[in-house]
Amino acid sequence: MIRLHHLNQSRSLRILWLLEELGQPYEVVSYQRDARTHLAPEDLKAVHPLGKSPVIEIDGHIIAESGAITEVLVERFAPKRLRPQPDTSAYADYLSWIHFAESSLMLPLLLEMFSKKMQLEDSTALQGYVAKEKRKVLSYLDDAVTDKLYIVGNQLSGADFMLSFDLIMLAKQQALEDYPHIKQYALQLAKLDSYQRAMRLEANYDASSAI
Repeated sequence: MIRLHHLNQSRSLRILWLLEELGQPYEVVSYQRDARTHLAPEDLKAVHPLGKSPVIEIDGHIIAESGAITEVLVERFAPKRLRPQPDTSAYADYLSWIHFAESSLMLPLLLEMFSKKMQLEDSTALQGYVAKEKRKVLSYLDDAVTDKLYIVGNQLSGADFMLSFDLIMLAKQQALEDYPHIKQYALQLAKLDSYQRAMRLEANYDASSAI
């Protein structure tokens, strides 16, 4: 049995969707962000020293980091269905997009979010960097998903699960209007049954959504 330690409004949503798509038995241990600080609760540190989510338990092992969890679960349960074969050129693209989601794309999104929350003074240089970097990575992604249902080879893969949380963040910021191909790609992912099931589960686990 897979156990997912799931924090509301977090990258753990990627893994919740992936588990719904895999159809393997799993259970969820749900955690809530602090309503005032929006930080994860201290309880998560009892699971993993970093106190972050997602974390999964499988076969007695604790695995953190959503990219690593995605690769492990895909390799274990759906290597032929949710990733290209290693001897194809698409496999390198698959790995590149998995890591793009948590590096090139996530960095400007987080910098933008934290600079707004902290109301940084004298942050003109930072804001300029964030805006330029965000345009660059979103333009790159917009070109990559032109006329495509999925990011790699027009087949659902672990890379789509990784990108999904970034897309949700962007949609909440209403930041996709200038990137029609990303917007269409996000809408296509949202039509999948497993995605919709995961969103309903997230709504149930997210106590703040009921406030």
